[in-house]
Amino acid sequence: MASNTSKTARASVRAGQAGQGGALSVLGEFKYLIPLNGGKHAYVRNLTNGKTNHLRTDSEAFIEEIRVLAGAGHAAKIRAEINGLAAAFPTHGWDTTEKRLVEAGVFEA
Repeated sequence: MASNTSKTARASVRAGQAGQGGALSVLGEFKYLIPLNGGKHAYVRNLTNGKTNHLRTDSEAFIEEIRVLAGAGHAAKIRAEINGLAAAFPTHGWDTTEKRLVEAGVFEA
């Protein structure tokens, strides 16, 4: 017995399968950073490997994770996102976080 699936459902499945070969297909805006604990921690979503890491924003692991993303061509978007977080949450220290990343040379091409 065949099931009747909608055109939208079939298109969604095709779009999902198209992204499996290492290509990236993102609809909408992708957030790299999910702030936690007043900016002391963040989930860092890595598009290159599909993992989300929970890291302290003042740790070396955070700097290295952002460095990997920046090296994959996401530096401008991540920096814009950090600036947006600094504007939205001025007391959470995102300006300090950006300064540490700049000092570490993360955003240099």
